[in-house]
Amino acid sequence: MAKKTTKKATKKVATKKVAKKDPAKKVAAKKAPAKKAAAAKKAPAKKAAAPKAAAPKKAPAKKKAAAKKVEQTSLIARVDVGFGNSLYVRGSGAGLSWAKGTLLDNVSPYEWAFKTTKAKGEVEFKFLHNDEIWSEGENLTVAAGGTSISSPIFG
Repeated sequence: MAKKTTKKATKKVATKKVAKKDPAKKVAAKKAPAKKAAAAKKAPAKKAAAPKAAAPKKAPAKKKAAAKKVEQTSLIARVDVGFGNSLYVRGSGAGLSWAKGTLLDNVSPYEWAFKTTKAKGEVEFKFLHNDEIWSEGENLTVAAGGTSISSPIFG
């Protein structure tokens, strides 16, 4: 029976050799955390790039603030000048002149409009039919950035 025990001991030694291979596998497992450390080093580089991307976003905000300062001044006339005729405006301020009229845009059959961003103060104006016949009444005024809606009468 002693021989059987010897054989079993030999088998146990062989099993122990297999167990010695397991620590080699643990070494491979240690390499994986080293890769994670390398990935962690890459992450701060991405964080450093993020503030660079935030800087251009500030520039458009300044443009919007500048755009808000520009106010549009509108002169609107609700009148039927007849087919084939036009409506003009003359005045002072906002690029208007008392010597020569500026043609208004015909936005509907009975509505004419003049819009500008050039007004810096009060705008004084008067409408003309075909840049020849002055509208009745006093000169009209509108503040820069304001809107004047009127119905001129021509005699």
